[in-house]
Amino acid sequence: MVTLFTLADYEAEARRQLSPPVWDFIEGGQGDERSLRANREAFDRATLTPRVLTGTAEPDPTTVLLGRQWPVPIAIAPTAFQTMVHPDGELATARAAAARGVPYVVSTMASAPFADIAAAGGLLWLQLYVFADRGVTRHVVAQAEAAGMTALVLTVDTPRMARRVRDLRRRFRLPTGVRAANLPADDFASPLAHSRRAFAPALSWSDVEWLRSVTRLPVLLKGVAAAEDAELAVRHGTAGVIVSNHGGRQFSAAPGTLDLLGPVVDRVGGAVPVLLDGGVRSGTDVLVAVDRGADAVLVGRPVLHGLAVDGEKGVGEVLDLLTEELGEAMLMAGVPRIRRCVDRTHRPAGTVHVSELHGSLRDPVLDTMTFLNEVTSRYPTAVSFGPGRPYEADFDLDDVQRHLTRYLDDRRTRGADETTLRREIFQYGDTAGLIRDHVAKMLRVDEDVDVSPESIVVTVGCQEAMLLVLRALHADPRDVLLVPSPCYVGISGAARLLDIPIVAVPEGPDGLTGSAVAAAVRAQRAAGRRPRACYVVPDHSNPSGRTIPQAQRQDLLDVAEEYGILLLEDSPYRLLAAADPLPSLKSMDRHRTVIQLGSYAKSVFPGARIGYVVADQEVVDDSGGRWPLAAELVKIKSMVTVNTSPLSQAVVAGALLAAGRLSEANRPAAAHYDRMRRIMLDRLAHHFPPADRDTHEVSWTDPGGGFFLVVRLPFVASEEALTRSARDHGVIWVPLSYFQAEGGESHHIRLSFSCLSEEGIVTGVDRLARFVAAETSGVQLPAERPTDRWV
Repeated sequence: MVTLFTLADYEAEARRQLSPPVWDFIEGGQGDERSLRANREAFDRATLTPRVLTGTAEPDPTTVLLGRQWPVPIAIAPTAFQTMVHPDGELATARAAAARGVPYVVSTMASAPFADIAAAGGLLWLQLYVFADRGVTRHVVAQAEAAGMTALVLTVDTPRMARRVRDLRRRFRLPTGVRAANLPADDFASPLAHSRRAFAPALSWSDVEWLRSVTRLPVLLKGVAAAEDAELAVRHGTAGVIVSNHGGRQFSAAPGTLDLLGPVVDRVGGAVPVLLDGGVRSGTDVLVAVDRGADAVLVGRPVLHGLAVDGEKGVGEVLDLLTEELGEAMLMAGVPRIRRCVDRTHRPAGTVHVSELHGSLRDPVLDTMTFLNEVTSRYPTAVSFGPGRPYEADFDLDDVQRHLTRYLDDRRTRGADETTLRREIFQYGDTAGLIRDHVAKMLRVDEDVDVSPESIVVTVGCQEAMLLVLRALHADPRDVLLVPSPCYVGISGAARLLDIPIVAVPEGPDGLTGSAVAAAVRAQRAAGRRPRACYVVPDHSNPSGRTIPQAQRQDLLDVAEEYGILLLEDSPYRLLAAADPLPSLKSMDRHRTVIQLGSYAKSVFPGARIGYVVADQEVVDDSGGRWPLAAELVKIKSMVTVNTSPLSQAVVAGALLAAGRLSEANRPAAAHYDRMRRIMLDRLAHHFPPADRDTHEVSWTDPGGGFFLVVRLPFVASEEALTRSARDHGVIWVPLSYFQAEGGESHHIRLSFSCLSEEGIVTGVDRLARFVAAETSGVQLPAERPTDRWV
């Protein structure tokens, strides 16, 4: 084959090899070619002012988008039905992209299954349409998530494919056997007819919100041309915008994408990445787009030219040409680094581009909790079942002084003089904690857990305990953390901040099971990953409220020992139930497989922010040295919070001294929570009688303790539904989807009964019933999962 040196060579050779109808399909614009000419003319007009004497020999073209480093600011644009261009189609494109680390935006109309495309490896996003049948859209999203794609790109400027003049003249039909492999069976021979039949024609910003509610993946909008729309995209929580002009092809004065880029970049102001799609035909074009403010570009037709000429090899050579040309352009223009080019040209002083921040800051979990806080503040008169706080009416302000005095008096009786006490209370204090002996004593009398104070670290709440343990255990990129699904967002959020992958393990009717954990460990090891620990809340868990039976707890301990993993036990509600609690995992632990994460937020008061971690596992080195894991956690803590507030520790220690046994001191509070739980259950049964469940299709759990119960609704508990509930009916709840590490939609909500009065609970459930009645006209409820136990 003749050696091809430029992208233009590949274009000419592809035209020679492809049949005229297929060539026209991949080259033709929607309606006419005016926007295609406008795109190229905009790049042809563009100029760069070179800088000299920069001392740059090897420019750095790397950039960071959505928390991931890209080798060049180039991604492959979504193009459909690639098997009509080459038999290997999207598989060849994916393999070439993965080999070079170039991201690939896969088309919804791909002619290969997503799972097969993902098998090539690499960074994949999915380009998506909103179909008239929302179930199809959800199905496509679920496939993308299962395939490990990391973002969704919603095309918003093509409510349907416009008239493609070239195709109409050729009477184009897709070749036999070419179809959209990831969509339900349909006649795809005419893409225009299929789009008019299947696409949702009347999209609005509510569709964007709906899509964000059914996935945990970041959503970017493709097809943004107006700066005003880019600003709205940021307001609606999208993770990025892609400037393109498919819709503009219908207008006589369609501007090029490069002309559209500047106003969009200025209006977005660095809040989200801005990418450009359309007209890029060289590495110099890439640099021009970046110089104008784009964070990256998408390249489509040149990739198809390479694919047509020589499959995977051809795509790879096209990507190599673009990369080489970009490097040469940077060197000649005196641009040492792509990211500095963007910074210098478009960023106002005193701003930080979002791409330079850690990717966890754009995690959907943070967005959802922000949304919940916004709803709560926006509707202050609504009854909120959201907060999982203790009941505060019984707090006595004078207790703080009494607890502190009690602690100081106890220290004096044990020989501490005033100089010592001043140093303990007013200075930084011991990193490991001032009151470890008090914590150890309380664990013995209340939990039957006998550990030395040296195995304990006193932390700033339980959240710091999680961070310390996860940081210490995550030693290798292959390490993963197992979590139940649904799961408390604090642990999944902490893992995300530390770049620790989490693996969701579905709960059974009674919570996490040993068999489910064992299966997850085997699957992860087979995939080359190392499960290090499994997080578990055995008593009245947040959010499901489930309590793990004693035999099932023993199974978990046996699995942990057999597979060599640790259990991270977090059980803040166990001393707040009316019935005596089951033995904790730590009290049953005979092989030091349990790290206990503790907190006095619920059993004393949360404002003190005192937690602890029991880490009595032995750390050994090659010389035979041995010391408790807690000592390693102290090293990390010294670089994070230095120490936990001695004043707060002293107040909590005084409360422990007064209690004698926390389980006894918390009996009144436990009785209050039990009464509130029963009131909520009674009120739910009043509005939704269990005997009439087939009519109202509402069910709920009875957790037997803790702070939460779960209600199943006959419709998706989306953020849009939550907004209507708060705005129109004055009641706030938490979608259970917020707690699902694997993402997706849910019909379940979490209700907290811990911090409301009896009147608040009755009023809130009454309002919830009115909201459900308003939402359920003619709604069909999907079948329950067999693992759900509803009352």
